[in-house]
Amino acid sequence: MLSSVLSSKRAVQMNILIVRAFIRLRAVLATHIELAAKLNEIERTQQDHAANIDQIWSAILDLEEPHATPQRQIGFKPEPSNQSFGGCENLPSSALQN
Repeated sequence: MLSSVLSSKRAVQMNILIVRAFIRLRAVLATHIELAAKLNEIERTQQDHAANIDQIWSAILDLEEPHATPQRQIGFKPEPSNQSFGGCENLPSSALQN
């Protein structure tokens, strides 16, 4: 390099500085490559998560849709009648006084 052409103390120092600069440049590039790989991994996982969220959202929307056929109501429904207390008029008066 420079020190092989010029045999001076200053040329040797410049040669060392140039080598150190290339070593540092290589380290910076390696760091950027690692960062790029990490960013690619994050982007890939984000796309996977987005796909999962889309599936969950569509399932929620499916659950919110009303059923095509009305569901049969469960529970007790008294039959309409003219009796006020479901037939208490037919009980003897002694049963009602308690």
